[in-house]
Amino acid sequence: MRFDKEAFWKAAAIALFCLASLSATAQAPPSNDSRSGSVPPATLTFENREIFVFRSVVEGFSPVERAQGAHARLEVASRRSADERITTQHIMQGTVVKVGPGAIFTIVPGDVDTPAGDTLESTVERAVAAVQVALAESHERHDVRRLALAGAAAMAATLVFGAVLMLLVRVVRWSADRLALQGRALAEQLKVGEHRAFNPVAVATVLHRLTQIIGWACALVLLYLWLAFVLERFPYTRPWGERLQSFFLDILATVALAIAGAIPRLILVVVIVLIARALVRAVGRFLLRVEDGSVRLGWLDADTAVPTRRIATVTLWLFALAMAYPYLPGADSEAFKGLSVLAGVMISIGASGIVSQAMSGLMLTYSRAVRVGEYVRIGETEGTIIELGTFATRIRTGLGEEVILPNALVVSSSLKNFSRVVGGKGFVLDAGVTIGYSTPWRQVRAMLLEAARRTPEIVSEPQPFVVQTALADFYVAYRLVAYAGTKAPQRRALVLDALLANIQDVFNEHSVQIMSPHYMIDPEHAQIVPKEKWYAPPAHRPGSETS
Repeated sequence: MRFDKEAFWKAAAIALFCLASLSATAQAPPSNDSRSGSVPPATLTFENREIFVFRSVVEGFSPVERAQGAHARLEVASRRSADERITTQHIMQGTVVKVGPGAIFTIVPGDVDTPAGDTLESTVERAVAAVQVALAESHERHDVRRLALAGAAAMAATLVFGAVLMLLVRVVRWSADRLALQGRALAEQLKVGEHRAFNPVAVATVLHRLTQIIGWACALVLLYLWLAFVLERFPYTRPWGERLQSFFLDILATVALAIAGAIPRLILVVVIVLIARALVRAVGRFLLRVEDGSVRLGWLDADTAVPTRRIATVTLWLFALAMAYPYLPGADSEAFKGLSVLAGVMISIGASGIVSQAMSGLMLTYSRAVRVGEYVRIGETEGTIIELGTFATRIRTGLGEEVILPNALVVSSSLKNFSRVVGGKGFVLDAGVTIGYSTPWRQVRAMLLEAARRTPEIVSEPQPFVVQTALADFYVAYRLVAYAGTKAPQRRALVLDALLANIQDVFNEHSVQIMSPHYMIDPEHAQIVPKEKWYAPPAHRPGSETS
């Protein structure tokens, strides 16, 4: 067989080509994506507008070099006619963006931001749109007529902004003065008892400053909108204006969506509040009927109806707050949760004393140990109870004093109630004297009862009585116990004064000296005041004229 050299060399060439193809197929091509290496991406900007972000190395050109070359070619294209079309051409490596006949840059698959969900087609569309806008703005920047119109629009917007700002200043000043006057007048009318609930000057100042703050906020919004409008008039600053406008619209959209999303929850909160309010009113009306005596219950009377109504009101509103809390806007945010925990810790630490006082007040109220209007002695304090508060008890003495005792102190102190007598009449009154053994005890008892009969505020039923409390070394101790009328609790000091004065008069009339006879021998003269000397100067007899 004859050896054919030409056929041999052709077969060898085909074999080498197949081996090279297999080798190329088996070996993975190097990645052009800069994200797999250390090559940083580069952004192409033209006319102050971002056009495209290069991320891959193409044919040995880094992203920075690709961006610089594309910028130079865009500069050349911007000097040509504005009628040139922007087209794309698909090649093996990717897609070429062209302006007229000239290519500007190539987009390869490695330039696509796939983690953000972009595709090659969407990336090309955005790049073409950006090039079109940038070239249009480049031609506009060299158009004197359009620049003049933009300047005129900016000047008009500035004049309108100035006029609106001046009007806003006047409106804010008028509104601040008006609200301050109305707030001050309303604060002067709102009173708790005899005192104003709020300081009128402070209310007027707060309203005035709040109105000014709102005015400043409106002025800043106007300035923001004016700046965005003016920047959008000129080609080079238009991207800045668009960003400002986009930021403002994003904020408005976020707020609107938040409000729209919170409306169903707020409706549910309103429903909970309305139900709680209806329950509070129903319970309040029922307890008011108990308070005025229309309804009688064995376990609830008029004295405990008032605190029960307050407790029921607070409990219902706290329950409503617990129900509505998850539906409040922002309740599921970490900041709101952290603030709630902080408030709970502060209340737990600081309210231990308050809770103790409140529980003591509830104990006093529901144990019926004391009531408003009763005359008591708590520790060293003696007087009429004028208020049983949640945290403190107020007592008015008969000497022009008003004592406020914490409820915890009232519960822990010894308490004497002088108003719990037979049939609930008035209060107990007592007076003690010490008389020597030489005076008959029957005479002493009769004189003390006579002094009680001479005191108008002492009632005859229950009858006053006298007891001997001690047989001491030198004297006998007597104690007169009587009952004052129901209208006298706040005048107990005056009633006791009248009773003690009558005791002295009766004993002087019967020549019985009131003194503990701590003596060695009897005095030469009895220590009494004769009747003719009862009104020695500067005293005057009742009904006589004073000089």
